[in-house]
Amino acid sequence: MRLPYVMAGALAGLLTAGTASAADLKIALIAGKTGPLEAYAKQTEAGFMLGLEYLTKGTMTWQGRKVSVIVKDDQLKADLAKTLLEQAYNDDKVDIAIGTTSSAAALAMLPVAEESGKVLIVEPAVADAITGDKWNRFIFRTGRNSTQDAYAAAAAVPETGDVTIATLAQDYAFGKDGVAALKSALAAIRPNAKVAFEEYAPQNTTDFTASAQRLFDALKDKPGRKIIEIIWAGPHPLPKIADLKPERYGIEIAPGGNILPVMKLYKNYPGMEGAVYYYADFPKNPMNDWFVAEHKKRYGTPPDFFTAGGFSAASAALTAVEKAGGTDTEKLIAAMEGMTFETPKGPMTFRKDDHQALQVMYHFKVKANGKDENDLLDLVATIPAEKLPIPVRNKR
Repeated sequence: MRLPYVMAGALAGLLTAGTASAADLKIALIAGKTGPLEAYAKQTEAGFMLGLEYLTKGTMTWQGRKVSVIVKDDQLKADLAKTLLEQAYNDDKVDIAIGTTSSAAALAMLPVAEESGKVLIVEPAVADAITGDKWNRFIFRTGRNSTQDAYAAAAAVPETGDVTIATLAQDYAFGKDGVAALKSALAAIRPNAKVAFEEYAPQNTTDFTASAQRLFDALKDKPGRKIIEIIWAGPHPLPKIADLKPERYGIEIAPGGNILPVMKLYKNYPGMEGAVYYYADFPKNPMNDWFVAEHKKRYGTPPDFFTAGGFSAASAALTAVEKAGGTDTEKLIAAMEGMTFETPKGPMTFRKDDHQALQVMYHFKVKANGKDENDLLDLVATIPAEKLPIPVRNKR
């Protein structure tokens, strides 16, 4: 029988607090497994367990200590996430915690790590504030932040010639922060591109006709390349916008990367370009080769966006313990600041200033004819971390 999102080879490491011994390396994984982001949370857990399995060579032992993982569901609730982290540190006596899915829940967890004097690795929540004004020295993030997404999107914009952009985003903090980050990124690395119009729509919008018309009107008479950048979480508006035929005005759509079930929508729009955090075919390294092969063997699909993130968090945690020679918090922090660790995407490095993981991103083009439903993207370019000069915002 296939056990969904629990690695068969890693079951020995998935223990409850009651069965873990004092000598174990105890890790809490907190994720929003109940609610609309359930798929993200399940991917994170799957990737985390695969990462532990790969790095420990299936032994679930690291530096002479058995690895035990306590998985907690915060249901995307900030108060519950805070309580679960308090329990993990104080009752379960975990050495390191990983989490969580929702940015609001992650932000609620940050002061708990500081009060408890324990390391929290944030994965996959993206809010800039996590390594920005709400940050503290116990916080490290393997997940990308909103500004990294924005810089990657900007890097996928042509470097020369006139480029005019209109944005479509959800009318709440995620969308508004994403547009602000994109404008900042364009100013920094693509000064030839300007945002001429911003359209915000409610999260539950189903009819995008009026929004599309405003976007088209803002772009259709502009010279050079004309691009609609979509910043959206959840059910994607791409098909609704594309059905209204922006190409008749020479307007392109750049939807950004997403999980595979969402990106399957892209198959109908070959040649469309954007930027993505991870796509299984892009990285070329032994870790990713194993990751892709094992995930396909166990689940029949390639690993996805958040599966890669979970794997990266596992690598960061184990590398830190090895480098620090144990789990003393101050030694972990000293080891992790500036630490480079291997991930399916290749090396990541925790920036000393704000503990944000600096990492590559990918410029993609949608394939015209993929060999199967998951063969969606061609790699245009790997965008190195040094080409994504994200600002430090934590006022350390």
